[in-house]
Amino acid sequence: MKSIFYILIAALAGFLIVLPYVGDLASQNLAIKVMIAAIFALGFNLLWGQAGLPSFGHAAYYGIGTFATIYAMEAIDKGGFLPTPLLPLVGAAAGFAFGLIAGWFATIRTGVYFAMITVALAELVSAIAVKWESVFGGESGLRSIRSDWGPFAFQTTTSVYYLTLVWAILVMLFLYWLQGSPFGLIVRGIRERELRVKFLGYDARKVKTLVFAVSAAVSGLAGALLAISDESANMVLFQGAGSAFVVLNTVIGGANVFFGPVIGAALTTCFGYFGANLSHFWMFYLGVAFVATVLFAPEGIGGAIVERVRQVRAGERAPLDLSDVVNLAALILAIVGLIILVEVTGTICSESYRAAVASGQGVWPAVRLMGLSFNPFSPLTWIAGVGGLLLGTWVLLKQGLAKWPSFLRRAELAHPVGTGETK
Repeated sequence: MKSIFYILIAALAGFLIVLPYVGDLASQNLAIKVMIAAIFALGFNLLWGQAGLPSFGHAAYYGIGTFATIYAMEAIDKGGFLPTPLLPLVGAAAGFAFGLIAGWFATIRTGVYFAMITVALAELVSAIAVKWESVFGGESGLRSIRSDWGPFAFQTTTSVYYLTLVWAILVMLFLYWLQGSPFGLIVRGIRERELRVKFLGYDARKVKTLVFAVSAAVSGLAGALLAISDESANMVLFQGAGSAFVVLNTVIGGANVFFGPVIGAALTTCFGYFGANLSHFWMFYLGVAFVATVLFAPEGIGGAIVERVRQVRAGERAPLDLSDVVNLAALILAIVGLIILVEVTGTICSESYRAAVASGQGVWPAVRLMGLSFNPFSPLTWIAGVGGLLLGTWVLLKQGLAKWPSFLRRAELAHPVGTGETK
């Protein structure tokens, strides 16, 4: 299995290296956005997945890194000396500095109170950005341009792509090393048994503050790469949607697997890129995917893959069995039913459709979807939508409920109640 994993990693690395030669500018821009989202999600997961600290305001450090890099780019344009390839370090430094302050305040409390403090700090930064127009540029934001450095030119999308790729690899290597380092072990120890870590003589709050700052630094580095790519920054970066998306990426991909946030970031970014061109309701579908992941794969896609590999290696399951085929068929049926319901309902409720009805003197035109016409007054339309959704969901729930007892038994063996120990 390890050999297969290494082969997949090598194949992915080779594909990323040759992508500019086989893809167009759109594919390069999409890959840049995926890598930035992956770095952001990995930084967030360092705090949530490794330290067990739920931060719901991480967009603040992402935005601060973006604005700090824009100012650094302006300084370079005016004659300042800073190598353009090192610009992401400016965003990382800004994120680290602010994260150190924010982490000191947030770690005063734990649990839900910690999460509430992170949200409050993010809202505070957002409010300051709105009012302080001379620094953050108001609604129009700030703009700058990339400068060449020595023999390296950074005016093309390809150069930005390779710069982002190099930094993405460096960040992943650093975080992977950090996860296995003594500091990473202490961080996971705080997540599992904070009181024991204190008994060993470590200052748990200082460790949590430091890991908070490192997480903010990685998020700020992702924001710096966004500034280099877009050559602009605006207040939208501080809105709650950014914090929500990084949580979404991590949950869908899996917080307990190192590459889980990368998987989630790649899927959601690509889904948003292609889904926005196909449907006005792509955000709704993304929300449904989030809920479905929590219900059927709470460990995330990455966690589900790791668990399946473990089962195959242990001889508990075959690589592909009948239940997988049934689940796939039920999933497709539920998705098709959901799309029919959402698209038909959304279309007939839109202003453009009402205008078409008015111009047609009360005749309701058919809704074109997936190459087919769906009559809003036909019972078959609603039977196909409601029936497919309910039947597919029922099968998935039945399969999932049948597996929950064994899952709970494994969880009980791993964390026996009343002992306070982990086997």
